[in-house]
Amino acid sequence: MTDNQIIKIVAIIPCAGSGVRMGAGISKQFLELMDRPILAHTLDKFQQCPAINSIILVVPAGDLDFCKREIVEKYNLNKVEKIIPGGVRRQDSVRYGLEASKGECELVVIHDGVRPFIDIELIEKAIAAAKDHRAVITALPAKDTVKKVDQDGFVIDTYERKDIWLVQTPQVFRYKDIMTAHEKAFLEGWDDVTDDASLIERFGIPVKVILGSEYNIKITTPGDMELGRLFLEKTGRQGNIKCG
Repeated sequence: MTDNQIIKIVAIIPCAGSGVRMGAGISKQFLELMDRPILAHTLDKFQQCPAINSIILVVPAGDLDFCKREIVEKYNLNKVEKIIPGGVRRQDSVRYGLEASKGECELVVIHDGVRPFIDIELIEKAIAAAKDHRAVITALPAKDTVKKVDQDGFVIDTYERKDIWLVQTPQVFRYKDIMTAHEKAFLEGWDDVTDDASLIERFGIPVKVILGSEYNIKITTPGDMELGRLFLEKTGRQGNIKCG
């Protein structure tokens, strides 16, 4: 692919989880940050990104109407082409999103619905890199020492920090590559996959890593919510925090 080639790019936003760790009695993607649902913040970044042609939103089966009415329509997110029910596992939800796209795209951008502070510039950087590489992920180098621990809480091994990167989303793939990988994972019963790139790695396809953003946090716990509020106080309602 070249910069001058016109290609269709679809964003798949999986957010079909229940948010058990949040303990809020409501799915975490619908919790409000500065009077706006987390998911609305996330989708708005892809709505504003010129490179994204359309969005497929994957949500809990019981929340389809709510998402359409209270998020997509309320915040004028007209790039959301489809809202579909997700599966039990994240990898099922992503596969459903890929199937819903019907292969009518060259590149797929997969991004967690509860990473609302993704910067538009970082989305575009990942897409630009994917025009030269078949698979691209965003990540941060580890700052802390990383240890492997057994089930009894004893250290088994200590890893070289310089070799460890903490993976984020967005992740960008050629549609045919990631669709084939998810189909194989389903047919062969691969265990729960939390990172789409790990499927691509099993095919021997090189995965390019580009620098992510320290602000691009995944909101999972009440502590993450507090951090998110601090980010919004710093940047205002839109949360436009530059990645560089």
